[in-house]
Amino acid sequence: MRFYRYDNWMRIKIKEKTWEVEPGIKFKEIIDDDNVLCVKWQGIYLDLDSEVREGEIELVDFSSPMGKSVFWHSSAHLLAHAVKRLFPSVKLAIGPAIENGFYYDFDKEEPFQEEDLALIEAKMQELRDSDIPIERVVFDRESAIALFRSQGEVYKLEILEGIPDEKISCYRQDDFIDLCLGPHLPRTGMIKSFKLLSVAGAYWKGDERNKMLQRIYGISFPTSEELNEYLQKLAEAKRRDHRRLGPQLELFSFYEEAGAGLVYWHPKGAILRRVIEDYWIEEHKRHGYKIVYTPHIFRGHLWKLSGHYDYYRENMFTLPVENEEYILKPMNCPGHILIYKSGVRSYKELPYRLAELGTVYRNEKSGVLHGMLRVRGFTQDDAHIFVNEEIVEEEIREILDFSLKMLGDFGFKNFKIDLSVRDLAQKERYIGSDKAWELAEESLANALKRRGLEYNRAEGEAVFYGPKIDIKLLDSLGNEWQATTIQFDFNLPQRFDVYYIGKDGNHHPAIIIHRTILGSLERFVGALIEHYGGALPVWLSPVQARIMPITDKEILYGEEILAMLQKEGIRVEIDRRPEKINYKVAEAERLKIPYMLIVGKREKEEEVVSLRKRKEGVIGVKMIEEVIRMIKEDMENKS
Repeated sequence: MRFYRYDNWMRIKIKEKTWEVEPGIKFKEIIDDDNVLCVKWQGIYLDLDSEVREGEIELVDFSSPMGKSVFWHSSAHLLAHAVKRLFPSVKLAIGPAIENGFYYDFDKEEPFQEEDLALIEAKMQELRDSDIPIERVVFDRESAIALFRSQGEVYKLEILEGIPDEKISCYRQDDFIDLCLGPHLPRTGMIKSFKLLSVAGAYWKGDERNKMLQRIYGISFPTSEELNEYLQKLAEAKRRDHRRLGPQLELFSFYEEAGAGLVYWHPKGAILRRVIEDYWIEEHKRHGYKIVYTPHIFRGHLWKLSGHYDYYRENMFTLPVENEEYILKPMNCPGHILIYKSGVRSYKELPYRLAELGTVYRNEKSGVLHGMLRVRGFTQDDAHIFVNEEIVEEEIREILDFSLKMLGDFGFKNFKIDLSVRDLAQKERYIGSDKAWELAEESLANALKRRGLEYNRAEGEAVFYGPKIDIKLLDSLGNEWQATTIQFDFNLPQRFDVYYIGKDGNHHPAIIIHRTILGSLERFVGALIEHYGGALPVWLSPVQARIMPITDKEILYGEEILAMLQKEGIRVEIDRRPEKINYKVAEAERLKIPYMLIVGKREKEEEVVSLRKRKEGVIGVKMIEEVIRMIKEDMENKS
């Protein structure tokens, strides 16, 4: 890093050191560290092509979220530049940085083919090697319109219509220019390693009524080592993808002819789901919850009373019934409140815990549906807990302990926890009194602290009706899965007049806590599959053992073993097919069955089995009683 002294100087502070620099000089002239991608000054991110500002300057590199965003956004521009060089008639739409990488949307008459990606990558490499300066250019509004009109960039003109500013920010690299606020890298040569990943269709502005565009996805890094590591992780993620493994393991399917976003659980998937549900029910009964069931449809009036009709109408499925509107329930809350209100509740009954594995329906757009993660019909492990101020913090601690215990039993040990609270500068956005919000936020924060849990306090991220804790699972690849939510609600108690009788004999408003632990069963099963790569723990495996006779002569003996294992409550099946034993073993490994019991002439004569275990291979000859003990031990240990 180089610094200069002048008579007419500006004072800047970088990394606890103060320097004097000439006014008008640009950051890129004094910062010669290629790890620095942009700077932060007074909360504003500036690219290195900006003039130096007086004051404290923070250097931003790729390790920060903003650094990645700048790097990936500049990579999107490099992609668009290459596409325009190769296909000049293509129209540009948008190209943002996303959570992992970047994309750019193009309007091209003939869709891109997979082989086009290699051509585009080669052109990107050529532009990168040219180390082209990336410069910010500001136009007056009319000049910007004239520029993009002359280029025939109709999507840029449409974006300009929604920008009220008279000064329009653009970024230019050689003959390519794009409408953009920035910041960006100072030159293309800094984008050392990149890979174009896929091409897909995407509607302009995400609206299916608009034209379908071509979206190219990519990823980039400052070093080839980081790119290779990412691509290896991506390959492993594809291998574990629940959308591939679910059908392969005969767990579930989706059928377009039956409707998008609707899950069909196959026999093995139904077993897995029932194991989870039975465990869920027993654990909830053990923790003092009352299990309930509510209808799949409610009168529209109830959703108007709850407020969901006004705020959530576009996501609801409606049904006309005898000149009245009914709605497929998108959530379970009103039903649980009606059950609570079916009697007069005393403070002695609190906490009053209602829980339901409730199937709900949401009218999601087809473009956002994604395997088991985003569906139109799903079952939520839902609970509503009615408490008062005296016991609310204790109840939050109980919910946290219960949640972490359940998630741990499924093998999840690492989490990301967010505490979403209101923005104190915009109190008008939220309903409920200051006292109620302070109590709720303090209860959530104290519960997390007392359990020694690290969390991110997300200011302004609370929904309008209350603060919440979100626990996201981190699977074996570090991917995040939304699971537990502990949500205060200051809206529904008012709307439904939810109260309890206090020690003084008077009515007092009850506090409602919404709570899920697993989230939706569909999404949770998707998480389990990807976490374990389909090789589920023995207690969850739909088939825990498969018996494989070598010839037809051993089938009768195999069926005797089958009956013995079934009597012990083990989920077992027998492979009677006239296939070679090597084929049967390979098939069982492909289906990720934990225990494989091979029986041939010798095993039949000695009344034993040759045992193989998933991933471990041959274990050896075992007595049947010993195999039963091993399986039951794994089940009890949830391994």
